Amino acid sequence: MRVLVIDDEPQIRRALRAGLERGGYTVMAASTGEEGLDIASLHPPDLVILDLAMPGTDGYAVCEELRKWCKTPIIVLSVRGSEEDKIRALDLGADDYLTKPFGVGELLARIRAVIRRSANGEGEPGEPSFKSGDLEIDFVQRQVMARGAEVHLTPKEYELLRYMVQNRNRVLTHRQILAKVWGAEYTDDTHTLRVHVANLRNKIEIDAARPKFVHTETRIGYRFRVDE
Repeated sequence: MRVLVIDDEPQIRRALRAGLERGGYTVMAASTGEEGLDIASLHPPDLVILDLAMPGTDGYAVCEELRKWCKTPIIVLSVRGSEEDKIRALDLGADDYLTKPFGVGELLARIRAVIRRSANGEGEPGEPSFKSGDLEIDFVQRQVMARGAEVHLTPKEYELLRYMVQNRNRVLTHRQILAKVWGAEYTDDTHTLRVHVANLRNKIEIDAARPKFVHTETRIGYRFRVDE
């Protein structure tokens, strides 16, 4: 599997190459956004690891450009750790975000997770069912079971759950969720989203105050967590 690393710091590129090659990946490296885009077009990677703060074409522009013509998973690896930076990168199409300094073990785990989601065709309506612990969803019958009992969801609660499950273990921003479930005109209506998330937790979680599945990413959005 081929990974493209785009980062202007030589020591980071060396560290990533060493760690990824130990993990069994083939590594291509670029020191600028422009070079990274050129490599991606000539030798399409299976995954991109992308820094944000680069001279010239920065990581945001690279992410936006890549998303115009490919669905390759993108993991942002950046010293920028503010909510605004994370939201912007995720809204532009990044699949995950890891802040420097980082552990190679965690990075490899994130890579495995996004590759699994990509291979499973995340977000595709063809996924017939889902099961994790005491939560079961039949997407064909639109039936949700928790702890052996059927859960009655409103249409919006069901669509919210389905979208999060199909993008499980991925951070979804408020805007992404609102645009997908409610429509583009609702992307600023975070109050509606919070209310529906609270209702959903009350129906599927054992303890809504300490959720197992629907986790809040503070000021960013939500992540539906599943141990895989």
